[in-house]
Amino acid sequence: MSIAYEVTDGIAEIRFDRPEKLNALTLEMYDQLGAAWLAARDDPAVRVVLLTGAGERAFCVGADLHESIPALASDRFDISQWDPAHLKGVPFYKPIVAAVNGLCLGGGFELLLATDIRIASSDASFGLPEPAMGFVPAGGTLVRLRRQIGYAAAMELLLTGERFDAEHLLRVGVLNRVVAPEQLDATARGIAAGVAALSAQAVQTIKESVVTLADLPAEEAFAREAALGQRTFTSDDAREGLRAFAERRAPDFRGSAG
Repeated sequence: MSIAYEVTDGIAEIRFDRPEKLNALTLEMYDQLGAAWLAARDDPAVRVVLLTGAGERAFCVGADLHESIPALASDRFDISQWDPAHLKGVPFYKPIVAAVNGLCLGGGFELLLATDIRIASSDASFGLPEPAMGFVPAGGTLVRLRRQIGYAAAMELLLTGERFDAEHLLRVGVLNRVVAPEQLDATARGIAAGVAALSAQAVQTIKESVVTLADLPAEEAFAREAALGQRTFTSDDAREGLRAFAERRAPDFRGSAG
């Protein structure tokens, strides 16, 4: 399997595992990635997902230029068949933490934009080279990037095809933190573990709200927010949280992560 998947202590690690090819995604890997997302989503034991790449040279350099891109160019299928891999049109409310090492280009950058908390090594490098090859980053980026950061910064990333360092991506709001290479794994796993220790229902409701309410008219969004909030206020996790606060102890959240 070139997409590795394992679950430990509530954290599902999804890892691009083709380091000899800079974790470039083959057709089979796109299918495996889509299946991995769905496995994590549907497993009640999974509370958080950690997305990373094997090796030190690359997080992911996107679609394999010897297989996946030629298949698209030959019009054998369209990119919408990769929607599960790109988390497009797939309800997915479990938090996703990304640990970015090395090159994060093309489709790898696109998959980064589908995550929630993004930690990068200081030597990571980012770019969307698609325009230089005659096509566009249509794996969610043409929608997500502008919604996540400012217009001018987004257009520079989209239109120039240039490489950018991690500090630039941090400044424009694509990344949350930049750390030394030797600190990347521990930092990302520490964040994932911290989120996994919280109420699964609460964090998933927060993500669901942010994802689904953004484009609604304000009054409709407020009404939906109240309904989602009430779902958590009346939950077993909320009752446990209040008991733990009163008893001055750490809460033991057992609500489903499914």
